[in-house]
Amino acid sequence: MKYQTRKKAIVLLEDGTVFHGKAVGDQDGKAFGEVCFNTGMTGYQEIFTDPSYFGQIMVTTNAHIGNYGTNELEEEADTAQISGLICKNFSYYHSRPAADMSLQDFLGKSNLFAISDVDTRALVTYIRENGAMNAVITTDFEDMDALKKELSEVPNMDGLELASKVSTKEPYFFGSEDAKYKVAVLDVGVKRNILRHLERRDVYCKVFPYNTSYAEMKEWGAHGYLLSNGPGDPRPLEGVIQVAKDIMEEDKPLFGICLGHQIIALANGISTYKMHHGHRGINHPVMNLETGKGEITSQNHGFTVSEEETAAHPDVKITHKHLNDNTIAGIRMKNKNCFSVQYHPEASPGPNDAYYLFDEFIHNMIKEKA
Repeated sequence: MKYQTRKKAIVLLEDGTVFHGKAVGDQDGKAFGEVCFNTGMTGYQEIFTDPSYFGQIMVTTNAHIGNYGTNELEEEADTAQISGLICKNFSYYHSRPAADMSLQDFLGKSNLFAISDVDTRALVTYIRENGAMNAVITTDFEDMDALKKELSEVPNMDGLELASKVSTKEPYFFGSEDAKYKVAVLDVGVKRNILRHLERRDVYCKVFPYNTSYAEMKEWGAHGYLLSNGPGDPRPLEGVIQVAKDIMEEDKPLFGICLGHQIIALANGISTYKMHHGHRGINHPVMNLETGKGEITSQNHGFTVSEEETAAHPDVKITHKHLNDNTIAGIRMKNKNCFSVQYHPEASPGPNDAYYLFDEFIHNMIKEKA
């Protein structure tokens, strides 16, 4: 085993609970964020680079992390987006021929602090029972009182706007400009594989910063609009909510994914709330209420929309429900060309059960052009 004398490290939760581990590699480090867990067995690189995880310390429930290294083509953003990593067994060696870097080197490139040898089963059980909360992972814990004070000053995710931290600063294009369809993407934390799925369906995307107005997006002459996934609380994003209202007012094809789904709900006067510990993994069961078919889905969200208010809304139809806790997983406007889902149809990682949603978005644009 490499690094036989690795430094001791701890996970300190905001309620004072401590879990022990060791630093990955031989470096000192410290990282703050909301602690959450992902139940996926594979796809750790996509998870670590997903902008929806910005500001969060990730606990991986799979026992072994790093065994297949990393590959640049599998990144959802230019660098890691999580604030820190907690795992059980960290593999310093990888065996996948397609890998171009070890996970340790990838973490170093991203300046990401990680700790291993933590009892992740106990930690995840604790989060399930007590809810998501802020935490710090560190090798410097001699002065626990000072550390607790520092942790207490970390902002709570409830009410926290993070889209501005991950959104593009300037518009950019994705795909072929000779494509049949044009989609304007409002980037509140978009994953690259969402854009890739659109590109495969003959779509040319223009990705706009989160604070772009509908009038600016409209000038490009898009056939449809997409509100992307992203991190944080949707409620502070008043400008994005207004964009959703403006698009729906003109009845343009609109598709919302994850945070985009919550934005569409808020634009319809449906409230959102922070979940006890959220849904994060690639094995979440969803029922499609329109077809009666079950789907296994990839999910990553800590906020959700009000079931009671959605059911009571005269212009909104519930299309999907999460089978574990009956939360809303998809909606459709009855009087507008607009639909959204709480989960990730592009997966990456995850199953392909929900790919059809991209085809549905294309069909909506075809109807609009007709």
